[in-house]
Amino acid sequence: MAEKIKEMNTPIPESANVSLMNCIDLSSSDVQSSVSLLKQACLDSGFFYVINHGIDKEFMDEVFSESKRFFNFPEQEKMKLLKNEKNRGYTPFFDENLDPANQIHGDYKEGYYIGIEVSEDQADAQKPFYSPNRWPSEDILPRWRKTMEKYHQEALEVARSVSQLIALALGLDINFFDQPKMLGNPIATLRLLHYEGRTSEPANGIFGAGAHSDYGLITLLATDDNYGLQICKDKDAKPQIWEYVPPLKGAFIVNLGDMLERWSNCFFRSTLHRVLGNGQERYSIAFFVDPSHDCIVECLPTCQSEKNPPKFPTVKCKDYLLQKYKDTHADISSYT
Repeated sequence: MAEKIKEMNTPIPESANVSLMNCIDLSSSDVQSSVSLLKQACLDSGFFYVINHGIDKEFMDEVFSESKRFFNFPEQEKMKLLKNEKNRGYTPFFDENLDPANQIHGDYKEGYYIGIEVSEDQADAQKPFYSPNRWPSEDILPRWRKTMEKYHQEALEVARSVSQLIALALGLDINFFDQPKMLGNPIATLRLLHYEGRTSEPANGIFGAGAHSDYGLITLLATDDNYGLQICKDKDAKPQIWEYVPPLKGAFIVNLGDMLERWSNCFFRSTLHRVLGNGQERYSIAFFVDPSHDCIVECLPTCQSEKNPPKFPTVKCKDYLLQKYKDTHADISSYT
């Protein structure tokens, strides 16, 4: 594993804790071994690497390159594509505040949300998380839309493959999460991210991204070669112990979301994570995979018993997500 860790622009401090995570090879024919490795990772931290996922390295480089082109524009140009009420488009620095109890400002990052393209005349467009996307003009970024739509499609296929292994690890049918009301019609959101070159100061409430767990089923994260991502396996520990997750060449860092923790009755974990800036710019690409708007998330039969009853009430996906976005994002009206 060690030889596959990227040669980072800035090495992780020697005194820092580093997380050693399982690596799942999606090209492996030994499905049972993959399921076993994934299950162990989901019990331990809910974080793992996925390699040989089928997305071409040169194409991944192109996605990062196109992302940087957009973020290099002047602020006034990016603000022309400010997010709308469906969370499609540009989010400025400090727009998101993931850990308000410990942050003095919002996150020192800017982003761009891209979801599944749904035209205004489709019935789904009336739902909170389905709509047309906001796209930069082809005059200034001619390949941008085509690149991002292709990446969105390919990342969703990787997520389906991972969800099959998760289903098997939970004792379910392999296609359990690919039902129409789950990943058959998902809320799948690509988010390009750019962290400014500022050094975080946790003791002073300054973070690239505040501590949080993701909201949905799973997240696929691609990063550049700058470290910054940290996880905390025990959120109740005092003090909390944070471990760096090193970038891994050609891999996705995958983590579980809150809905999967609810589905599995806390058998699998949605772990706290955050980003610390190290003084260098950092780019990453997150792909958040959530079930459909109307999916009811309730404890799985394989994860409950008389001695271990459901720990959470049932919840509808859209209601859970809407509340989370409301809690962590700036209101659009604040920019007018």
